[in-house]
Amino acid sequence: MSDPNATHAHANPAHCTTARGNRVRWLGVAMVALLATPCALVWAQQVNPDETGHEPVQTREALARAKPVTAKHAMVVSAQHLATLVGVDILKRGGNAVDAAVAVGFAEAVVHPCCGNIGGGGFMTIHLKDGRNLFLNFREKAPAKATPTMFQDADGNVVDGRSTDTYLGVGVPGTVMGFATALKAYGTMSLQEVIAPAIKLAREGYILKQGDVDSLDSRTSDFAEHANVAAIFLNHGKPFKVGERLVQKDLAHTLELIAKGGTKAFYEGSIAHTVVKASDANGGILSLQDFADYTAQWEKPIQCQYHGYTVVSAPPPSSGGTTLCLILQIIEPYPLAKWGYGSVNSVHYLVEAERRAFADRNTYLGDPAFVHNPIDRLLSDEHAAELRATILPDKATPSSEIKGSLGAPEGNHTTHYSVVDKDGNAVAVTYTINFLFGNKQIAGDTGFFLNDEMDDFTAKPGVANGAGLVQGVVNQVEPGKRPLSSMTPTIVLRQGKPFMLTGSPGSATIISSTLESFLNVVEFGMNMQQAVNAPRLHQQWYPDVVYAGEGLLTPKSQQTLEAMGYTFKRFSGGAVEAILINPETGVLEGANDPRRPAGLAAGY
Repeated sequence: MSDPNATHAHANPAHCTTARGNRVRWLGVAMVALLATPCALVWAQQVNPDETGHEPVQTREALARAKPVTAKHAMVVSAQHLATLVGVDILKRGGNAVDAAVAVGFAEAVVHPCCGNIGGGGFMTIHLKDGRNLFLNFREKAPAKATPTMFQDADGNVVDGRSTDTYLGVGVPGTVMGFATALKAYGTMSLQEVIAPAIKLAREGYILKQGDVDSLDSRTSDFAEHANVAAIFLNHGKPFKVGERLVQKDLAHTLELIAKGGTKAFYEGSIAHTVVKASDANGGILSLQDFADYTAQWEKPIQCQYHGYTVVSAPPPSSGGTTLCLILQIIEPYPLAKWGYGSVNSVHYLVEAERRAFADRNTYLGDPAFVHNPIDRLLSDEHAAELRATILPDKATPSSEIKGSLGAPEGNHTTHYSVVDKDGNAVAVTYTINFLFGNKQIAGDTGFFLNDEMDDFTAKPGVANGAGLVQGVVNQVEPGKRPLSSMTPTIVLRQGKPFMLTGSPGSATIISSTLESFLNVVEFGMNMQQAVNAPRLHQQWYPDVVYAGEGLLTPKSQQTLEAMGYTFKRFSGGAVEAILINPETGVLEGANDPRRPAGLAAGY
């Protein structure tokens, strides 16, 4: 084990965004921090480079150089640069954070079609300048004809692809209702005003960059299977190239209908009729009544405390906030800052906390309209202490030895963006169509991809879903039910004021990516860009492996952890789009994740 008493360069996390010119400790050797490093990065002391010959020095040097985008008044960070600019323009024109968030969401439906959507659903966490914290649930719902065994064959075996590639996998979309609900309640602009930029981008098209093309290229063969999809997302049958223009006239028409007719146009008009007709023709079970019955719900957000910060996040049917807060409560007593980022101790205790929290997540959480979620018990100090007591100091706990800890239950593709306005309103949005481009199908001439969100249900208790999550009966398919999600749009407050907005795509890794972006700042002294760029780790109970980003561990640290019983696999994690608000100067730090190179942080 690394020495828990080892000293490391450190700055008070509450003031880490104001310290300039501190030194960064690399491998136990101090070097001058480059450019605008906000405070000393708290790295674990590791072996010298010449002892291994391949310590990832370049990775850490690059991280030391990482700088966030700064702004004085307002900031938008999203996974697509044009959507970010739409949001900034709304803010400059006097719109508030809710106006901008809705505008960004509609724009991403055009310019980030893999993940941004009007054919899926999601969550919105809001902090208003008057101090209120709100949460809007516009997660998809299962059709009325859905059944617990609909993804199994006659012998009870889960049928591969049925929940992800067919119309049976489509839940009733919630995004349009969610955006309209948020705008009506807390926005200042009309639906026509905030949707206009998206209509223009769809009708006139936009020039593709490398990040856009990379996303489209991943589904070329799927696009080719459906003529109406190929007509839009292939260029005369071939993949689009960088510099070419993607025009989506069908989607422009659909957005125009929504701008004029509001939610009725989507849930009762020709759009719903077209989707249901396509569902009928392709063996689906969606009905016009399913669309007419859809609702977006205001819920009480999950809140927890960590070292003086208030974390405000997503409640069920998201598992994100509950799991995030449970992990934080388990690790709160440990001296992570002393141990350092990437140290054996920090990795060991964080992994063991994630393993236990995900076991509870997969066992107990589901749609609160259908099941009881034991949030108070899960997030009690006593429960965290009980779980903490089961962590051995020098040994990994096999996942097979971990069960849902309360006894019997009672009952890779998303996108995130963050917005802060000049008045201190803050909005964090995560929404999804589940897998990349959802079920890869478009209903008729609607122009938008449909979700395959039904895969987030438990197809069969004990059988892993598409994200590898092994879940129980609490999250089984039921008519009108919303599937359990990992989306974690999070706002962190310090003394009641917004300190950080964060969130990520990445299925189950959303929770760990969001968590670590926060810990990287408040424990390890990183600026916002460094916290977003840094290699991550993830453990979700099953499979019993630890996913670790390249450069997180030195070879010696990995060998030590493997000797403790860990198995590692490489991964990159989600794509965090985050904002940090300096508590003393008010300067905003925006960070787009380089894992989404088409994204942008921008403000004014």
